[in-house]
Amino acid sequence: MAELSAIVLAAGKGTRMKSPLPKVLHPVAGVPMIQRVLRAAKNCDVQELRVVVGYGEALIRQLLEPQGVICCKQQEQKGTADAVAAADPASMSEHILIVNGDHPLLTGRQLKKCYEQFVANNCALAVVTACLEKPASLGRIVRHQGEIKAIVEVKDASAATLEINEVNTGIYFAKRETIEAYLPQIKPHNQQKEYYFTDMVSLCLESGEKVMAIEGEPAMAFGVNSQRELALAGKALFREKAFQLMDDGVVIIDPENTYIEETVQVGEGSVIYPGTYLKGSTRLDSFCVVEPNCFIQDSVVGQSVQVRMGSHLEKAKVDKNVVLGPYARLRPDTEIGEGARIGNFVEMKKVKFGAGSKANHLAYLGDAEVGTNTNIGCGVITCNYAADKKKYKTKIGNDVFVGSDSQLVAPVEVGDSSIVASGSTLTKNVPEGALAIARSRQENKEGYAEKFRGKD
Repeated sequence: MAELSAIVLAAGKGTRMKSPLPKVLHPVAGVPMIQRVLRAAKNCDVQELRVVVGYGEALIRQLLEPQGVICCKQQEQKGTADAVAAADPASMSEHILIVNGDHPLLTGRQLKKCYEQFVANNCALAVVTACLEKPASLGRIVRHQGEIKAIVEVKDASAATLEINEVNTGIYFAKRETIEAYLPQIKPHNQQKEYYFTDMVSLCLESGEKVMAIEGEPAMAFGVNSQRELALAGKALFREKAFQLMDDGVVIIDPENTYIEETVQVGEGSVIYPGTYLKGSTRLDSFCVVEPNCFIQDSVVGQSVQVRMGSHLEKAKVDKNVVLGPYARLRPDTEIGEGARIGNFVEMKKVKFGAGSKANHLAYLGDAEVGTNTNIGCGVITCNYAADKKKYKTKIGNDVFVGSDSQLVAPVEVGDSSIVASGSTLTKNVPEGALAIARSRQENKEGYAEKFRGKD
């Protein structure tokens, strides 16, 4: 089989998106839509990828060129045929795939199936079509005795033609020599004065070339042109991921309102409640429970962990049998040991929190190491940011009790089996087994309250 290369059209601004971001860079279920198109092309055994850029050129190049993708600039947006020409197809392989960069639901399997038909029938040009219940504004495929005769744009279509539900997906397979021969013949015979690649069909047919309309799956016709369509695409991919996980034994209470990116792994027997967003390289082991409205990104969560409602994890590592939240926040480089308890409104950043330890409510621990079976009381703070604008570490040993409303001013160490009295502000190390009290002595001034209020 001849080598296949691809031209991905991504020069348009996407004005209906009403966004300063180039349309093809908008993420769909966590991945820029053009990345999804490129992945589909690669999975169709494409050997070379050329992306035609225009609006937002610098941003698109910044994303794609480090991946070995060749970006070709369309100087003026004068239509799809002009965009194809900008990619210099004469220097490409024998077979060329042409596809839009805003079709995020495409898969390599779909493209490969169509490409195999193109090759088997030795076509000069093949148009990938789809049959839709609501064809809307997509160009209609007119056939005669089963063979394609024309692509008719909606604005040029008769009432009878508008009844046709087979549409042009904007995906083509062509021989390089076909593009070389007929692309220069395309003229801007339209109100917009643009060069349309769809004219290749009529030019090839008039010259007796073999042109084929290959019916693909309906999803292949789905292009994103608005924020609404972007949301629909994301919803479809999130649903697909949820169904895949459910087939693998994960309990997802409401797949329509659960958002799990394709890169996430979830173990069997885990339960995911609605409103949850699992992102990036996150891995959940088996028998976890993630309650509603949790956000977990690039984190590793061990077996039988309960993440209670409203918790936020980012680049954290949680060992097995831990309970988090509700409304706990684990920031990057935080590690929670086996069986620990992190309660409501507890925030941690760069913390190693030992097995069996507890911080049940309203605490901030940053740049700290906490040993095993230690209790962190309500309102405890590690004061890690100093006047010199540097951050310092707090070390708290095993079997320590830190009383409520205490501040530990780093760098400071609290020894094993020690106790920090409530309301203390520690600036010195605490030896093993000691009781640390760092607060002013209480003094009661009789009658002072009335004097303060101005009463005699």
